[in-house]
Amino acid sequence: MPMTTRSHRPFMRVSVLLSLLILPFTTWASDWVVSVDERNGLPSLTRGGGPGLTSSFAFFGENWTWADLTTSFKVNAPGNYVLAGTNKALDFDLNAGIKKAQATTLTWNFALDAHRMKSGVMGGGIVFKFNPALFAGDMGEPVLLPENRGWSWGRNAQGRHIEMRFEPPLASVYFERGDSAEVRAFFYKDTISPGRQDIKAVLSVSGDVVLGQTTTERFGLAEPTRWPSDHIDWRTPPVDLSFLNAQEKPAGRHGFLKVSGEQLLFADNTPARFWGTNLSAYSLFKTPDNEVKQQAKRLSALGFNIVRLHHHDSPWVSPNIFGDRTLTRDTQQLSPESLKKIDWWITCLKNEGIYVWLDLHVQRALTAHDNIYGFEELPKDNNNNADLKGYAYVNITISQAMKRFADAYLTHVNTYTGLAYKDDPAIAAVLITNENDITQHFGNALLPDKQVPKHSQVYMARAKAFAQQHNLPEEKTWRAWEHGPAKLFLNDLERHFYADMIQHLREVGVKVPIATSSTWGGNGLSALPALTAGDLIDAHSYGGVGQLEKNPLTSDNMVNWIAAGQVVGKPLTVTEWNAEPFPTPDRHSLPLYMAGTASHQGWDALMQYAYSQEGLSGGWMTVGNWHAYNDPAMLATLPAAALLYRRGDVHPAKTNYVFAPTPNSLFNQSISPSNSVLLRTAMEKGRIQIAMPQTPELPWLQHSRLSSNVQVLHDPDQSLLDANANASTTDTGELTRDWQHGIYTINTPRTQAATGWIGGKSINLGDIQVQVKTANASVVVQSLDGMPLGQSQDVLISLGTRAIPKEDNKPPYYIEPLEGTLTIKAPQGLKLFTHSTLLQMKALPATYLNGQYIIRFDGRQMSNWLFLKKDTSQTTVLQDAKPIPTTTSGAPAG
Repeated sequence: MPMTTRSHRPFMRVSVLLSLLILPFTTWASDWVVSVDERNGLPSLTRGGGPGLTSSFAFFGENWTWADLTTSFKVNAPGNYVLAGTNKALDFDLNAGIKKAQATTLTWNFALDAHRMKSGVMGGGIVFKFNPALFAGDMGEPVLLPENRGWSWGRNAQGRHIEMRFEPPLASVYFERGDSAEVRAFFYKDTISPGRQDIKAVLSVSGDVVLGQTTTERFGLAEPTRWPSDHIDWRTPPVDLSFLNAQEKPAGRHGFLKVSGEQLLFADNTPARFWGTNLSAYSLFKTPDNEVKQQAKRLSALGFNIVRLHHHDSPWVSPNIFGDRTLTRDTQQLSPESLKKIDWWITCLKNEGIYVWLDLHVQRALTAHDNIYGFEELPKDNNNNADLKGYAYVNITISQAMKRFADAYLTHVNTYTGLAYKDDPAIAAVLITNENDITQHFGNALLPDKQVPKHSQVYMARAKAFAQQHNLPEEKTWRAWEHGPAKLFLNDLERHFYADMIQHLREVGVKVPIATSSTWGGNGLSALPALTAGDLIDAHSYGGVGQLEKNPLTSDNMVNWIAAGQVVGKPLTVTEWNAEPFPTPDRHSLPLYMAGTASHQGWDALMQYAYSQEGLSGGWMTVGNWHAYNDPAMLATLPAAALLYRRGDVHPAKTNYVFAPTPNSLFNQSISPSNSVLLRTAMEKGRIQIAMPQTPELPWLQHSRLSSNVQVLHDPDQSLLDANANASTTDTGELTRDWQHGIYTINTPRTQAATGWIGGKSINLGDIQVQVKTANASVVVQSLDGMPLGQSQDVLISLGTRAIPKEDNKPPYYIEPLEGTLTIKAPQGLKLFTHSTLLQMKALPATYLNGQYIIRFDGRQMSNWLFLKKDTSQTTVLQDAKPIPTTTSGAPAG
């Protein structure tokens, strides 16, 4: 990719700095913050970083048909915003000017322009959803203002009060179906008359509720086009951590992976620990063979030692594992050409010491020619394809089709290795079905009111038999949406499917650990029992902006949901983690937070989603959540996190907490990180695990055996932190999270890091001092030679900031330059380097004083990776790499 000249200023200056002018950024003393949601321009309330109130637009045509309002939002200036929207279905435009009129008041001046008469419509406007967990004690229930003028919340909460008032009165303001947690404020009702309608909305707060900034305001209103462009070289890595895989080449040399209690071991009893990513969809089938080999080398150099192959069977991918989707009539035959591409990926990854995780089902779309019983009643997409999720649990022809796929896939002999997938120890694990459970997500699809009578008949018969066998009320046992007897039955039905599939896979010859499905998408603890049929528990978790700021006393974050899947006696893997929506501005923090937490909690494998979802060829390249390979924000800290996690720089927790629910609490009430303070606070100090109770109705559920050194806890509402805590440090003393300020630090002999809202702070760790002006950033300093930082002669410095894509959803990115200083204790005689070209590293001037290197970042140029080292003979260029005239992240153009 050609470089464009922007500036010839030196990208940084290294000098002694005796003082630093620090720029402030906004923090809030209160846990209760109202701000404008940039996704839709509507108000949002958070308490301790967790949701208290969310708002969204909702419009409906005749018979409640959805009428989408597309919107765009812009920050004009601090406290001044504009919103524009178009509703094609109902033929009107919506515009709004939004202002922070006073310290306690936000105003919206809506202008709705309807272009023609619409009658018989349901109408629409704004839907406000209140967190019912705040009703008891904190806020009470919301009340409606008279004459359709809005709502009020918190009149009984010691002065804490929020009110949303509309003038003139709206067409309708009401609680949805008598539910006091949802208020609908409709601009239109029944008819839409042509012409303009002006509505003013005023939101006022009082007590300890404060008006906060939008995400954009918090991170800074700098113009990204003035930042340096980032030109990631997608073929070669910015750092080389391939030494981590040197003893694993080829992958599988230690024999097949196995489960030993809560540990993953290889056949020769070598402990296994995996840091990985996903290759998904088109990356599997559209990457040229020479680039597959090159990308395998790059993945190894980035520190990965496991890759999950995903979306190989999904209908929107063509070709997929079944071949060209425009030519295939069914999903009963696997494409030899597609299999050969999978073969080559496995071979190239294996040669670089990288293991492979295989999914047996992700999103396979059944066709009318697949000979599926009851296919005619299954919901279809526009191409008459049916998703099997949920239905596989009651339809034997679907489970048989899944077994046939598994047979063909796992017994296929790799063209290049001569080994069937089932016989290749480089295959680390297999997953039966992706994000497909009936305990919480897809059970409702089988109910009698879903117009799937053949499937419902089987479901209802199984529910009746289960109820009669265990003397449970039949009228409760089939009600999939409720806790109680239904959760017992759903777990039993789901586990029966898993046990049958596992037995079949073992008969086929699968030797490695088998995962069932994943705990994902808000699954509570009542969804865990069925998953224990597998050899390990797998989890998926996605977080939004501000994960470090979530107050565990009141709010859940993404790592809480992973920890809630850690069952006593089972290893825990995470095959998907990421942030959304893209581009979350603080996503550079997540790899460090994930790696530090996983090390402390003892999780066994983590796989970021995803390295790429597009063909890796250097042609058409896009940016997005599923393309970490060219994202400077994620790549900035992914290698650092890999080194931290795989090397074991952070020690496991000293304290083991076990939450041991009774059958009554596990199955009869909803327990999850969203409502359990115990699950959130325990992991801030020690390790948290979940024990399975002996349950008469589920004789297959193994009662967790607890060791004598664990602290057993029974109350999900018990907090292990002080009620006024605003930060915590783990029992090892190595990890500190300050949620009041949104800062996370790692302090170990070989890795020291600060990430989050570190701007304006002076952060002192063992061997480094961080003082930066950039509001939100990551600074990581690591020893590459295994020595403690103060003695290391090979130091990696990883720097993460905002990275914002240019227009048209294509690379390169604009990358925010870091401003401030970094001080590092290290031996004298080292030199500072950054990359200049792919073939050499560029030396930078450095000053050494009193045993410290002091590095000043000038806020103009940026590199995500720097090196303090003595020997510069080694480069990060991989073998077989072809020189391309681009630079690594943010190196100076010219």
